[in-house]
Amino acid sequence: MLDARQLEALAAVVEHRGFGPAAQALNLTLAAVSLRIKSLEEHLGQRLLVRGKAVRATAAGQALLAHVKQLQMMEADLLAGLQGGAESRAGAAWQSLSVATNADSVASWFLPGVASVLQKHRLLLDVMIDDQDHTHDLLRSGEVIGCVTTLTEPMRGCVAEPLGVMRYRCVAAPEVVQRCRTPRGAVSPHKLLAHPAIIFNRKDALQDAFLRQHFGLKQPAYPRHYAPAVDAFERAIELGLGWGMVPEQHLKDRPGMQEVLPGATVDVTLYWQHWAREPLSAQRLTQAVKAAAHAALPPVAA
Repeated sequence: MLDARQLEALAAVVEHRGFGPAAQALNLTLAAVSLRIKSLEEHLGQRLLVRGKAVRATAAGQALLAHVKQLQMMEADLLAGLQGGAESRAGAAWQSLSVATNADSVASWFLPGVASVLQKHRLLLDVMIDDQDHTHDLLRSGEVIGCVTTLTEPMRGCVAEPLGVMRYRCVAAPEVVQRCRTPRGAVSPHKLLAHPAIIFNRKDALQDAFLRQHFGLKQPAYPRHYAPAVDAFERAIELGLGWGMVPEQHLKDRPGMQEVLPGATVDVTLYWQHWAREPLSAQRLTQAVKAAAHAALPPVAA
């Protein structure tokens, strides 16, 4: 049998990324938290954490952390059921669900699509933002219960369900677009690359995908601005600081943005990866995520 207090300590250390913050969150001494982790590792006969400046879970620790989260959610669901569906009543306890998604999705369709379910069932959302090509790492580590990702193959113990396609277009301020054209009106890739690109973060590869798909350029050199916030990213484009890849959903009523190469898109197919065995609260979130995506995004091609 696993000791619940030891599992609680493990989850706290990983969640708060350190023994000190975990001890504070649990209202315990640092020594007590360290002893619980040490005892759990000795009981299982393997290391669960990699100690260092940034504490992280080992593969065994990740598997155990996912187990802990499932237990916590199942317990919350059970208590709500014993209280006669008390999760829908005002004053009932809130339950937290951790998810990972890309920044473009969270504001455009994810949050609007799940808002009513969160309110109805008193669910708290802990959203972790990462590039869609990397969100699955958070699911693998046990930090989240589901993620919006480009990974098509389900990870161990998980299900991957198609959500739809995020369609991106290359845009810039009208004056920048004009400077990228030849006297005959064609887009010159050399003139485009003379202008900085506006890039969300260093994991963002959409610009390179656009240049490869539509100009046949592989990893060309070009100046780059980094703006890791959706509002700042789009504002930088409107200010004429450079060109960037913006979802179609964000381009409505945006006269400050014009397509660099009209009709040319980069399509990113998204999936919802989640635990195969989900507690009721997570099942409700999964259904809401799928419905929201299917209503807002073009379908995945068969």
